[in-house]
Order: sequence, then C-alpha cells, then structure tokens
Amino acid sequence: MAKKKNEENIEEGANVQEGTEDGGSIIEKAAESVADAATTVANVVTKGASALVSAVTGDGSNSAAKKGKRAERVGVVASDKMTKTVVVRVDRLVKHPTYRKYVKRRKKFMAHDELGAKTGDKVRIVETRPLSARKRWRVVEIIQKAEL
Repeated sequence: MAKKKNEENIEEGANVQEGTEDGGSIIEKAAESVADAATTVANVVTKGASALVSAVTGDGSNSAAKKGKRAERVGVVASDKMTKTVVVRVDRLVKHPTYRKYVKRRKKFMAHDELGAKTGDKVRIVETRPLSARKRWRVVEIIQKAEL
C-alpha cells in the first residue's frame, strides 16, 4: 500500500517537471503569477510616488483635496484704523440650552488686510499662522463693500 502511494507521488512529480495536461508546468505558472504580481505592484508604487510628488510640489488638481481645510469666517469690518490690519466682527446665532431661544453671539478677530477693506465691508477671513501677538487671521476677499 505504501509502495503504491510512493509510485503515485513519483508520477505526480514527473508531471510537475515534464508538464501537465494543459501544456505548462506548475513552476512555469507560478513564475508567471509572480511576474504579473510584480508588474501590478510596480504600477501601484509608481502611481503612488507620482501622487506623492504632486502633493508635495503642489502640482495636480487633487492636492487641495488632500490638504486640511482652514477655519473660515464671514464678518463685518468694525475698525480699519491700523496699518494693514482690520478688526472683523463675526456674528453667530446659538440656541440657548435652557430656553431654546436663539441668542446672538459676537466675537472680534484681528485680521491681516492686504486688500484694503474699510469699515462696514463684509469680508471673508481664514485662519493662518500667528502674524503678531493677537493677529491670527487673514482677509481673503471682500464680499460686499459698505454703503456710504
């Protein structure tokens, strides 16, 4: 019985080395599979590397999608008496926890202004790195000019 199994194993080994019924040996098929897998991995690595380079250099359309979104507020310029700095008043409505009534909350932000916003203008500001002791916002656009 054991001799019969050994002979079957020897025959299977011969089939592996010589070739199977469908024309290719198992070793050749495994080599082809490994080559296909290596090609696929190389393609994925190349695409990933090019995406990484475009994200670092800023090229490509999806570099902005990968960046974090900066805080953005819309408010009215309360004061423009400083050089290249405006004070922006941002109003928001908050529901009172007990009375369930909306209460108006106001906050003033000092923002760097290269656009020349005047008192009463409605502006959009975004968070940025600290520019001075109290200035951490920058005016991005003037949405509506003040009516005189």
